[in-house]
Amino acid sequence: FTASVPKLDEFRGPAYPPQGQWTYEDYLRLPDDGRRYEVLRGVLYVSAAPNPLHQIVLRNFVRLLLLFLEENPVGELLFAPVDLILPADLATPVQPDLFFITAERTWIVTDRTIEGSPDLILEVLSPWTRNLDRKEKFSTYAEAGVREYWLADPLAQTVEVFVLRDGAYSLLGKFERGERLRSEVIPGFEPPLDKNFKN
Repeated sequence: FTASVPKLDEFRGPAYPPQGQWTYEDYLRLPDDGRRYEVLRGVLYVSAAPNPLHQIVLRNFVRLLLLFLEENPVGELLFAPVDLILPADLATPVQPDLFFITAERTWIVTDRTIEGSPDLILEVLSPWTRNLDRKEKFSTYAEAGVREYWLADPLAQTVEVFVLRDGAYSLLGKFERGERLRSEVIPGFEPPLDKNFKN
């Protein structure tokens, strides 16, 4: 199946709601089968487990951010799988590859879920999530007030950093190997991208 498209056949019938009406309670009844389930604006999306290249890039970002945060404890770093509930039922839930919450806002972390908008979200693009990350998630995160959105492309070895301006995302920069990443949400975190995309 095409993972960024809702997988309808398996979840039709009286046991499941129609697309557009999914809730967090419905999501909790889904099987634990290794796939990633997300609900955006009441629509269920299903994606396969990430491939090794995706996980290598994600691991590198996690490592570099953790090292930075050890020296600069300015917030909390989390990564999938963890349920993130966005305001106004925009996502119930979504599972970003990685997200950051500033120290002043860690109150949105509960015992079970994250309930509120992180300050920064990173999605690592893959063949089966590219459209979802660039379209549905792009608009959803902006509407939810996520201040910064990073799209890391393992094949192109680039990171696009979008910042929220007047309720919409504006491109801060598209950074490539040989350049240093820039962020407004995490000032001072400027790793050379050679390290992020190192295999």
